[in-house]
Amino acid sequence: MDTNQIIADLEAEKERLDQAINALRGLGAGEGARNGRRGGRRGRRHLSAAAKRRISEMMKKRWAERKKAAKAA
Repeated sequence: MDTNQIIADLEAEKERLDQAINALRGLGAGEGARNGRRGGRRGRRHLSAAAKRRISEMMKKRWAERKKAAKAA
């Protein structure tokens, strides 16, 4: 395996681990703030390209099924 590929794989794994750690830290910190809803805003969530694509495909499928059901009725 190429050294550059190994480095790229390790950096990707590090990013995944950092995201997991941050998610776990957020779970403990956010428990009390959820009740009041007035706590500081966390900001917008960002979806990965794969998640956006998956949601898009699911919604297109859903719309197609509704359109098909409307034609049948």
